[in-house]
Amino acid sequence: MENNKRKIYVIGHKNPDTDSICSAIAYADIKNRTEENPVYEAKRAGQINEETLYVLKRFQMNTPGYMPNVGTRVKDMDVRKVGGVDSKISLKKAWTLMRNENVFTLPILNQNQELEGLITTNDITESYMDVYNNAALSEARTPYRNILETVDGTMIVGNEHAHFTDGKVLIAASSPEVMEQSVEQNDLVILGNRYEAQLCAIEMGASCIIVCMGVPISKTIRRLAEERECFVISSPHDTYTVARLINQSMPVKHFMTSENLVKFSIDDYTDDIKEVMAKLRHRDFPVLNKHGKYVGMVSRRNLLGIKRRQLCLVDHNEISQAVDNIESAEILEIIDHHRIGSLQTMAPVYFRNQPVGCTATILYQVYQEKNLTIEPNIAGLLCSAILSDTLMFRSPTCTPKDKKAAEELAKIAGIEIQEHAEKMFRAGSSLADKTPEEIFYQDFKKFSGNDKNFGAGQISSMDKTELEQLRPKIAAYMEGAVKEGEMLFFLLTNILTESSDLVFAGEGAKELVETAFGEPEENWVHVPGLVSRKKQFVPSVLHVLQDRKSVV
Repeated sequence: MENNKRKIYVIGHKNPDTDSICSAIAYADIKNRTEENPVYEAKRAGQINEETLYVLKRFQMNTPGYMPNVGTRVKDMDVRKVGGVDSKISLKKAWTLMRNENVFTLPILNQNQELEGLITTNDITESYMDVYNNAALSEARTPYRNILETVDGTMIVGNEHAHFTDGKVLIAASSPEVMEQSVEQNDLVILGNRYEAQLCAIEMGASCIIVCMGVPISKTIRRLAEERECFVISSPHDTYTVARLINQSMPVKHFMTSENLVKFSIDDYTDDIKEVMAKLRHRDFPVLNKHGKYVGMVSRRNLLGIKRRQLCLVDHNEISQAVDNIESAEILEIIDHHRIGSLQTMAPVYFRNQPVGCTATILYQVYQEKNLTIEPNIAGLLCSAILSDTLMFRSPTCTPKDKKAAEELAKIAGIEIQEHAEKMFRAGSSLADKTPEEIFYQDFKKFSGNDKNFGAGQISSMDKTELEQLRPKIAAYMEGAVKEGEMLFFLLTNILTESSDLVFAGEGAKELVETAFGEPEENWVHVPGLVSRKKQFVPSVLHVLQDRKSVV
């Protein structure tokens, strides 16, 4: 049975690292095992690096789905399930459907459920006003089935599946002598019980006669109609009523709008469609699925009750690092180990922030607090995340809690820490077939402090030669990528020597580096002991920026 429960997404930061991905998977597991109604699903806000891919494959876990934007989509709106109709149905039937369903627009669909056109109440109203064209019924190629349905008629002679395609509509309210001057070949004639009028209409070549008031039709008229291939319809209504109703038998295809239709996809973002809806001022707009099939209608009113995406954030609380359109989403929880950032919420949320080296360490604690058994594959993910974030306990961000958690998780996962960490780091530091741009943004985060924006990327490796060869390539890329008023930094971190080559670009970056980390070369500086972007690099930069502002 299909699961109609609303999903809540657990997602980390852009350019996700191993902690961001693994913590999202683990926290979704915790929430699904401790809460009854919602369904939690891990997502990612960017491309996964080689290290994380190795970890996921090692512990046989699927890669979380990609969610680059959490803005509301058409699918999050209350899409009204207005049933589509065939283009051959009558105006009367369309009007009845619209009145019964309380809708103002009907979608016209083909047999494949693809949108052919739209008809509105206004279109139908306008069709009634065009009362001067007595050939409209044939021009619309009206099915006789529609005529029978509209005038509550019975087909006495003829085929109800045929169409009225030629001639005009007349009312035989005159003598046969006058009728002979007005009735032409293939006309449709509405008349009463006068035998002479019925006979005259058939002899003048009418394609159809509608006999009103339910009067009996003589055998002679029936026989003659069959001989002349003239359709005979009996209606219980009077001549005036039939004349008034008959134009309502025309098919909607003749009046529907079929060109330049404004339609939305179920995956369109509401921010993109708002302007269109406001500009056109249509009452309703059709919605199609990803296969181009019709699914329903939306209106401007539906924007008011839209359901925002619900999120739990892990491993970050900075708006610059968050998935796009985070302002449009409803944040429910934040689990993080970084500084308190710039992210704001509309309502109070559960916010757990601890000064540990890894978000996975916090989640290990949550498993214990909730008395949840940690499956070996989840334990492997969490242990890998801790080893990655703490550089196998070498980073100054590492705490005794991180080390203890990693050791316990390693036992559950059945792995040896040293061996696993080395394999993981080697996988992550494999830079073959990657461009400098791909490497730069592999683990890149944006920060702001004291009205100054800066970005910092980082890569860790156990191969000194590889890092040295990469440094000039990264520097060249940064020079071309840095924007006016921006500073860019990149840490090439040697895990074994516990040091980093810090590459920089942008106005004021060299002076800042000199103040914070020592005298640089042309565009880089070697910094012994610098391994943590979070605990060492970012605080040092913010400190310098603060001092500059104080001086000013």
